[in-house]
Amino acid sequence: MHPNAIFRRPQDPANLQAAAARGFGTLALNADEADQGPLLSHVPFVLFASDGAAWIDAHLVRSNPIARKLAKRGPQAAVLAVTLGDCYVSPDWYQTPEQVPTWNYQAIHLRGCLELRPQEELRAVLAATSAEFEARLAPKQPWTLDKVGAETLNTLMRAIVPVRLTIDANDATYKLSQNKSRQDQQGVVDALGASTDLPAEEAGARHAIRSAMQAALSEENDKPQP
Repeated sequence: MHPNAIFRRPQDPANLQAAAARGFGTLALNADEADQGPLLSHVPFVLFASDGAAWIDAHLVRSNPIARKLAKRGPQAAVLAVTLGDCYVSPDWYQTPEQVPTWNYQAIHLRGCLELRPQEELRAVLAATSAEFEARLAPKQPWTLDKVGAETLNTLMRAIVPVRLTIDANDATYKLSQNKSRQDQQGVVDALGASTDLPAEEAGARHAIRSAMQAALSEENDKPQP
């Protein structure tokens, strides 16, 4: 997380909502001495919250180093990093002179205890995951596990394991030029809106940052002036 408090949003329920909407992140564990660096895995997930508790359910290939470590060592402290959007910011977009380039981004860290779940729970985890993302394709008729034959599904399921991260803390960085003047922030918003002929992925990331900056500016403008 960025060290500047102006960009930080710790222990905010909105972080959980944003992470749930994204549904994809990088799972990280500390390594043992025998490992070559930290253990990372990129995973789709479903986030649940109830009675003040929150957790994510996901699945890993059984041979994944994280899954192997959980099987050998038991539950582990872990973090799930979720990136919402990011883009380069040119100093030419500011009205204030003598500026330098930077990068705006939105990221969420979910920290807690990661554990293997009983294999009997795997089908429910897979069903919940596919249901979550199939719903986003409406009006398409949702795909379900029932469309896979029992023998094929059982073979596939033997190769993966269910995992759960029980969330103890959440933190977020929303770096959206808050340390700049309103005029300079508006300059970034205008420039991002004027960008054309970009690859789809970059255009989507810029749109996410522009929308977040617009929302922040609107919220600031709505505040009563002293």
